[in-house]
Amino acid sequence: MRSKKEQLDKLNKYWEENCQCSLKKTAKQAVFGDGNAESQIIFIGEAPGKKEDEGGKPFIGAAGKFFTEMLKGIKMKREDIYITNIVKYRPPDNRDPDPKEKEDCNEWLINELKIINPKLIIFLGRHSMLRFFPGELIGELHGKLIIKNIPELGKKQAFLPLYHPAAALYNGSMRATLIKDFKKITKALEEK
Repeated sequence: MRSKKEQLDKLNKYWEENCQCSLKKTAKQAVFGDGNAESQIIFIGEAPGKKEDEGGKPFIGAAGKFFTEMLKGIKMKREDIYITNIVKYRPPDNRDPDPKEKEDCNEWLINELKIINPKLIIFLGRHSMLRFFPGELIGELHGKLIIKNIPELGKKQAFLPLYHPAAALYNGSMRATLIKDFKKITKALEEK
């Protein structure tokens, strides 16, 4: 049987060729999920930014540096976790991905989640949260552990919504909240 890493490599190769997302036309490349395929935690962001589009890895810009700092604060490294986005291609001018673009990358994301089969899925921002919790507000759910049955994943899944690190870079009070919520990750893993 193939390792999770080998399964992810095969998945990414398949979707890089077959994904119908219109963002492929304007992005430099697909930005695959990155990190430990055996991780108990997956972080899901919104979409690649300029640095990610250039470098081919998620969360390597300013928000990514802040994210790495927060991981250190809970005694984790990037190599301990897996991180991906709901959309695999950069939207022009870093605009929000539209519903069609999200839908076009959805099966890719779901397959990624099924391969890794994490204990905990952490949303980085409202866009990834809305994929699984439509109509909810991140301001109300951030920092709260949620257990929900997700038919696409075939199981009950633990989720922890957090504010996006990019938003926290520009808003001091949100930064403090995000750091505080980040510290709930280890407790959430223990509870699951």
